[in-house]
Amino acid sequence: MTQPSTCHPESTVREYLERGWWTSDTLPGIFRGRVAAAPRALALSDPANLAELTGASPRTLTWRELDEQVGDIAAVLFAHGVRQGDAVAVLVPNSIVLTATYLALWRLGAVATPMPVSYRRHEISGIVAATGAVAIVTVGALAGRELAAEALSVVGEGAVLALGPGVPDGAVEIGPPGDEARKLFGEYESGLSVSVNDRVTVCWTSGTEAAPKGVPRCHADWLAIARGVQDGLGVTPESVVLNPFPMVNMAGFAAAFLPWLLAGGQLVQHHPLDLPVFFGQIAAHRVTHTSMPPALLTMLLQNESLRARADLSSLRTVGSGGAPLPPSVVRRWQEELGISVLNFFGSNEGVSLLGAPVDIPDPEVRAQHLPNYGADGVNWSTGLARSTAVKLVDVVTGETVTELGGRGELRMRGPAVFGGYLPGTATTEPFDAEGYLCSGDVFERCGDDGRYLRFVERVKEIIIRGGMNIAPAEIEGLFADHPAIADVAVVGYPDSVLGERCCAVVVPAPGASVTLEDLVAHLRARDVASFKLPERLEIAESLPRNPVGKLLRRELRERL
Repeated sequence: MTQPSTCHPESTVREYLERGWWTSDTLPGIFRGRVAAAPRALALSDPANLAELTGASPRTLTWRELDEQVGDIAAVLFAHGVRQGDAVAVLVPNSIVLTATYLALWRLGAVATPMPVSYRRHEISGIVAATGAVAIVTVGALAGRELAAEALSVVGEGAVLALGPGVPDGAVEIGPPGDEARKLFGEYESGLSVSVNDRVTVCWTSGTEAAPKGVPRCHADWLAIARGVQDGLGVTPESVVLNPFPMVNMAGFAAAFLPWLLAGGQLVQHHPLDLPVFFGQIAAHRVTHTSMPPALLTMLLQNESLRARADLSSLRTVGSGGAPLPPSVVRRWQEELGISVLNFFGSNEGVSLLGAPVDIPDPEVRAQHLPNYGADGVNWSTGLARSTAVKLVDVVTGETVTELGGRGELRMRGPAVFGGYLPGTATTEPFDAEGYLCSGDVFERCGDDGRYLRFVERVKEIIIRGGMNIAPAEIEGLFADHPAIADVAVVGYPDSVLGERCCAVVVPAPGASVTLEDLVAHLRARDVASFKLPERLEIAESLPRNPVGKLLRRELRERL
């Protein structure tokens, strides 16, 4: 049996447990509690279009039925050699199967290393090598691709376990395990010794600026993140959560999967984003909580015919993030539709910050601000705020930023911060001398008492034009209400005199045309400083994004 890998020094574990920042709970223990509390309640639903994606019929399971599915998958994995501490790569679309596979691996004491289904041999082979994965769990086919066959080309026969239909020769089809296999797995599970510090996942950074890095997480720090989000999200046993994010990293885990696991209710899976299917699921399942990108929030307000076809009457909250949220859009969703839009910000390595209505009631303020857990004298709704230390550090001087309006890199430490990158996947230390995680994100201290943080830009994405800093996200946000723009990215391009100049890469709205003069006039009408104005326009059919929707600025810079 492989010894379980841990994520944090034992001194940290003792401190966090003694302070009550961590508990003795494990992810399988939380799941057992949910099954015991409501065995016959609906727990989990497949995407409505699963048959089109994988050929499998979509299902909805109760908590007891889900528990049986988890046990069956765990027994098959055990029968084929997966043991405590083993890493297993997971290449499965959002579905009951994906959720059950994670829970099965954790019951075995194994480590899941999730991969977006858009990954191919290059990315898959790199992750398998970096983690030493003993197997890949996948599906036979996905939207015309033969995923199991692709996995076989990486790890060979016997190391690919797949769910049908379409499982090729050489792969192990995951099916009913039989009584003897269940018995052997049960005996093994009953003898496991598990620590809250045991590694349960190795997720991967988005890789928007460099090669992805492995981010190990344990039971305790995932649950600390989950409780922090749940305090603001307010999922209950009566909630129905629709998850459109690939459940492979912070977005899918923290915004949907883990709050559902903590509170109960029903989780409805969805991906890739297909608007008719998405809106159909909201109506059919009476969804109460979901997430939408800012562009979709804006589109629904601007397109009355689209909104008329979408029954949103059951929705209570919508999480959004990853791009600037237009304040007027957040206000209109609350005032016209009665739905609160929550501002999310998170990274795989750090805390998931959540601008919840209970903490930031004004929707226009909430659109652009997040809670500053380090603000003196402010009581936030989440207990995570009391155990998380936060500071902003000037990226040039290294001094702590204390003045209102001051900008600096967000740094944090506490029970939801990871313990360090997977060895061999990172070349730099992510923590400063005081043990704070260096996020690489620039924020501004806002509010009369510094209680809010406003995202400015990634440190590496700041454009420096003649010594003046330009935050691309700020300019992109100002273009959010331009009627001729469907999508936009602002990037720097080299200049022999100024160092860099500003280029806008625009995807025009259907039937619209855009000129550089239009863009400049739009910004001048908002009194934007002249040095921030774009000096070049490129028209594109689409913008390059990674599997979780983050803009790949480096690809745009390379084009320029």
